[in-house]
Amino acid sequence: MSDHALIDRFLEMMAAEAGAAANTLAAYRSDLVLASEAAGGGLATADPATIRAVAHGWRDLARATVARKSAALRRFYAFLADEGLRADDPGEALPRPGPARRLPKVLDHGEVDRLFATIAERCAAERPNPLDLRLAALVELLYGSGLRASEVVSLPRGAIHPDRPFLILRGKGGTERLVPLSDRARGAVAAWRAHVPAELPWLFPSGSRSGGGHLSRVRLYQLVKALAAEAGIAPDRVSPHVLRHAFATHLLAGGADLRALQAMLGHADIATTEIYTHVDRSRLVELVTTRHPLVDADLKR
Repeated sequence: MSDHALIDRFLEMMAAEAGAAANTLAAYRSDLVLASEAAGGGLATADPATIRAVAHGWRDLARATVARKSAALRRFYAFLADEGLRADDPGEALPRPGPARRLPKVLDHGEVDRLFATIAERCAAERPNPLDLRLAALVELLYGSGLRASEVVSLPRGAIHPDRPFLILRGKGGTERLVPLSDRARGAVAAWRAHVPAELPWLFPSGSRSGGGHLSRVRLYQLVKALAAEAGIAPDRVSPHVLRHAFATHLLAGGADLRALQAMLGHADIATTEIYTHVDRSRLVELVTTRHPLVDADLKR
């Protein structure tokens, strides 16, 4: 039986038994027909070497496209085996690309400086608007200490002490982590806290009434994006999480230890922290070429 006839039978099964949508069936048909052409019309009987050769032709395609094509062929061969049309299932010869790990958006030092310059200009008035002081404190904590948006907005009013250069945060399962606080961040928080009524429980309350909630994450996102626009940076490039990424990226580029960074960010798995190593590969190369013990050995020869 020809490839085209078997592909038709396979798609009929997918529609009837698996309930595949029309778009899925169309994509599978296209992938299988193209693979059949690449295999010279012998896709159904192709050996693993031929299947690998077909897959090699996908090498320049996007990861998601390769994953879809592999899935289509894998299900096709499983169908042939189930129907007794093949004695083996050669699907293992197909690639299994894992999901692409998205790299974090990163702001450079110049862009961060523009954000802070915009805030400083707002706060330079003889009697600055308290909301500008609040924005300064928020951004100092996001970029200066790498706090998550949810952690910043839910800080108790007395969480940060003017004479204590660190903050203790409680995470999931009651775990605690120590976060360093710069003099700038503590100063910004002190300037803002002077405008927060003493009876309110939150450092960043949503209103002035006692017992009210804290600032929402949505409102924090709006404030940060508005600041970005005012600083001349595309708002879609800036968010509270992007400022946290910038904190991590710039610390690592400045020579911070990866384990220390993991502790500051509160990552349970260091693999999560390692994603930041992509941002300054040139510095990592320089570290190896200038500080590895073998470099000294070469110089002594």
